[in-house]
Amino acid sequence: MQFLDLNKQYRSIKKEIDTAIKRVLDNNIFIGGQEVENFEKEMAKFCGSKYAIGVNSGTDALYLSLKSFDIGYGDEVITTPFTFVATAEVIANCGAKPVFVDINPKTFNIDIAKIEEKITKKTKAIIPVHLFGQMADMDGIMRIAKKYKLYVIEDAAQAIGAETKPKAKSQKPKVFKAGSIGDYGCFSFFPSKNLGAYGDGGMIITDNKKLADKIKSLRNHGSSPKEKYKNLVLGTNSRLDAIQAAILKVKLRYLNKWNEERRKKADYYSENLNELKNITTPFIERNKTHIFHQYTIRIKNGKRDKFKDFLDKEGIPTMVYYPLPLHIQPAFKYLGYKKGDFPETEKAAKEVLSLPIYAEIGKKNHNLVIKKIKGF
Repeated sequence: MQFLDLNKQYRSIKKEIDTAIKRVLDNNIFIGGQEVENFEKEMAKFCGSKYAIGVNSGTDALYLSLKSFDIGYGDEVITTPFTFVATAEVIANCGAKPVFVDINPKTFNIDIAKIEEKITKKTKAIIPVHLFGQMADMDGIMRIAKKYKLYVIEDAAQAIGAETKPKAKSQKPKVFKAGSIGDYGCFSFFPSKNLGAYGDGGMIITDNKKLADKIKSLRNHGSSPKEKYKNLVLGTNSRLDAIQAAILKVKLRYLNKWNEERRKKADYYSENLNELKNITTPFIERNKTHIFHQYTIRIKNGKRDKFKDFLDKEGIPTMVYYPLPLHIQPAFKYLGYKKGDFPETEKAAKEVLSLPIYAEIGKKNHNLVIKKIKGF
């Protein structure tokens, strides 16, 4: 059994993927061009945003978003310590200071009740992370951002297609897609994501034309859109290549179906595991859809590592996302955080375990995972 079998997905759409790749090879345009533009339009439509700009990774999506706001030395950006390193890494690489806020233990997302106490005169932005496929409390985050005049950059790398209903009934649209609420939404197309490329790739979405134009310039060395070899600002090389765009455009047509299949698999897991007293199955907030980039359970009584070892020996692959919170990572030692500063994050890091989940996982393997868990 594999934790994620991408070959099954490829075989299910092989003819369309192969045709798309051949088209790019025949056209001989590998950077930018119509393939990228077409995919950007489809992504903007899917997310309910006006503009989508392809970049070469989810990390660069976050980095360029910060850079577009001139966030740098002396500035602070609030985020969560329970996430992949890239979220805070890009803040530091801009010269700004990552400021961490503990998580909500049910959702694993940033606890909005603890954000305001971390805001200072140096705070410029908030980066909420929609972890494992469920959106953070964007109503609360946007309310805080408006109060303190802060930018909001959604790290939606794990949540493409996730939705939330606004708490105010008068708000339109009736649902918001992940990434479409803040100033920017940032996505990763790393191969293991729900919408994965066959290499690296990323996307930034926004409703602000001025910001979209700035990102387009920054991703291409700060170049002028009108005059070749004229550089308006210092940017970088972060372009989504045409082959990846063509592949992703094909796969985007299936994303809603794949996400729905993941939800069904997640429901089946929960129905069978809820009876086990030492396991906590994923919590789904009211008025939100979860796309289950990961199906992450919590193992109580300090048995997570022993449980994982048992499953490994039984041929059931699992993953721990994430075993070492960012505030105690060696790379962030200079920030001065210590163990105990974020108790909910640290507790989650010792308890979480992600089980195999993907649209094509067969009933046989699905039941085998459940059987082995109950056996333990």
